[in-house]
Amino acid sequence: MPELDLSEYSRDLVADVQATADAEGTNPSEAFTRRVFEDLEQAGIASNTFTAYHKAQGHLVHGYGIGESGECLDLFVTDFTLDPSESKLTKSQTETAFKRLLTFVKRCRDGLRQHIDESFDVYDMCAAVEKALTEVQRIRLFLLSNRVGTSTVVPPTDFDGLPVTHEVWDLARLHRHATSGSISEPIVVSFEPPLPCVSAPSSESDHSVAMAVIPGRRLAELYGEYGTRLLELNVRSFLQARGSVNRGIRETLLSAPGRFLAYNNGITATASQVDFVHGPDGQPTGISRVHGLQVVNGGQTTASLHYAQSRDKADLSHVSVQMKLTEVSPERLAEIVPMISEYSNTQNRVTLVDFSSNHEYHVAVQRITRSLWAPATDGSGQETHWFYERARGQYTDEVAKARTPAKQRTFKKLNPTRQKFTKADLAKYVNSWNHLPFQVSRGAQKNFAAFMVRIDEAPPHVDVQYCQRVIAMAVLFKAVDRIAATHEAGSYKSMITTYTVARLSLATDRRIDLDRIWREQRISPALEDAIDDLCPRVMAVVTNPREGNHVGEWAKKPSCWDAVSRVRWTVPRDLQSELREHPLDEEALAGGTDGDERAGDEVTMVPAEEWYALERWAKETHNLEPAQRQLAQYVGRRLELDQEVPEPQAVQALHARNEALSLGFTPGA
Repeated sequence: MPELDLSEYSRDLVADVQATADAEGTNPSEAFTRRVFEDLEQAGIASNTFTAYHKAQGHLVHGYGIGESGECLDLFVTDFTLDPSESKLTKSQTETAFKRLLTFVKRCRDGLRQHIDESFDVYDMCAAVEKALTEVQRIRLFLLSNRVGTSTVVPPTDFDGLPVTHEVWDLARLHRHATSGSISEPIVVSFEPPLPCVSAPSSESDHSVAMAVIPGRRLAELYGEYGTRLLELNVRSFLQARGSVNRGIRETLLSAPGRFLAYNNGITATASQVDFVHGPDGQPTGISRVHGLQVVNGGQTTASLHYAQSRDKADLSHVSVQMKLTEVSPERLAEIVPMISEYSNTQNRVTLVDFSSNHEYHVAVQRITRSLWAPATDGSGQETHWFYERARGQYTDEVAKARTPAKQRTFKKLNPTRQKFTKADLAKYVNSWNHLPFQVSRGAQKNFAAFMVRIDEAPPHVDVQYCQRVIAMAVLFKAVDRIAATHEAGSYKSMITTYTVARLSLATDRRIDLDRIWREQRISPALEDAIDDLCPRVMAVVTNPREGNHVGEWAKKPSCWDAVSRVRWTVPRDLQSELREHPLDEEALAGGTDGDERAGDEVTMVPAEEWYALERWAKETHNLEPAQRQLAQYVGRRLELDQEVPEPQAVQALHARNEALSLGFTPGA
């Protein structure tokens, strides 16, 4: 497949960053940082990332992140230039950038926040770093640059006993992953001594299977090194040892590690290439190296091993884990791996659907949007496409297929970069509209997974109108994002935007005319004025945490949405006159009637006592929205009286239950 060369990729990157900076009212350096953050987060390399620029004598920082497990502190420094071909990123410049980051860490440890105004987002960053230094187990320093680096490998160091690693994401590395279709580099693992294995012959030429036993300590180390990158093809999230399965894993590791192999189902893994050690008869007897390793089932086992070793100080020297390893031809990975994931994931009651690029929902959205022409709005009469990137790198690949510069310009004219959106973007737009800003604020991966749960519960009918309305949500979301920037939302802009969209949708009862937005490809002046009035009111609540000590933590809580939903605001008269007569049906945009029919049956399978317990738990923990807590009590009462639960309430009740389970609710506890 043709690829953009490095110089052309560089020009496109600069143009895209400039366009984003202009649209969002920010500077190119911050726009570039946000762009790379999104890539790293979607790849599972980093999470909970925030931009926050601070420069002083001896230190420079552009952002930070604290991993989902709370074990890793990430600091970022950006080197962005509008003409990256003028010079290269030298070894000296690289070392200086990392030195400035580490100086910032030292100053945070020594109380830098005390010298910064609490109203600045930099204060939150300094406070978060200072707190993290007492809790994390390692530090990662990132240098993000759109120049080519001459020295991209920097040896690890340490800080106050914490290991410090350095990652250089220069132009060459960004280009390499953009054109390969995935930001994640394949995980390559060596085993010394080789893992004893039994290889099973296959009648299919595109894959082969081997059975092996991997030391628990080695598997725990792999998760510690790669985190969720090791599980990015897995169909479920690790539930932090809250569910009965995870608690059982932990208890076995702590009390009977020698029996772990007998008690645990093991893991299912895939690889693009497996290097075997062969016996005298030529048959494979051991595995010496695995390329492109992914754990597609057994993510909970893998993560539990790591946390038992790191948090509980469990001795894993006597723990062994069985592993079924499938070597899959690289060109068949996207097709076969999701099927392996789906068929092998049966051990938990609550599971996430396969959210690979080949899910029928995403295939349908791509099929329709490729032939869907958006109305011309610039007076030229030239209609355009909104390019849905079902699989990462599709846009770049399509540009590369247009071999001549003239054809590439034509493609970009018909498919503007500003109208490209990904699966994670789609989930963000729809969940914001459907009053789930706290879910959106949990990051691209978690929000996407939650979105796919809703799609699986009630599959929407994906047709032309559905796609037009989703694109209208994109236009609305981007407009709110632009307005939030004018109110100096800073590093919290993404959270302010999703909460403002959700509050707007709530206030208008989903009666904003998405069909009009689609036709005009913009929001109306009345809607823009309303957003401009609403946004600072929402920002005042989101940026003043009532729970937790950090805006990012607060924004992830349903109680934050509960607070924002109570913000006093009335829909202006001008906007009121534009609203639809009837609200857009939520299920029409996030699930259809087929799923509703199943929901009525499924809700009756949960005992009334459990619905009551869910309501009590939600009250005690202040989790879930008030309406969700009331709904749990309502469903329990209906079931207790042997009355049917209406389908719309059943769908919402099941969603509330799934949300509660993800937040720590344990039935029967």
